[in-house]
Amino acid sequence: MRRDIFQAIADPTRRSILTLIALQAMTPNAIAENFNTTRQSVSKHLRILTECDLVKQEQRGREIYYSLEIEKMKEIDKWIKQFRDIWETRFNQLDELLVTLKNQKK
Repeated sequence: MRRDIFQAIADPTRRSILTLIALQAMTPNAIAENFNTTRQSVSKHLRILTECDLVKQEQRGREIYYSLEIEKMKEIDKWIKQFRDIWETRFNQLDELLVTLKNQKK
């Protein structure tokens, strides 16, 4: 079953895991050391992130390393961009209004 990526990133622990593995691949044990939770709980979060294709697994010897799947993160960015564009337009309009008001006071 594939999960929705937005459900995956809704959880603060999963967002923290994504932040941790953004720079370097990590084992589940290494990830779990950063949280006050069980290794099983971290494994559950990793499973959800894997099902959403937000992380990928790589077998190295007996260890599994998890790393961030950058391409899938672009889907999140694309969705957020529509709101960013709206905010930037509104801020630009506000800037123009403030300049207009400032010029009227002169």
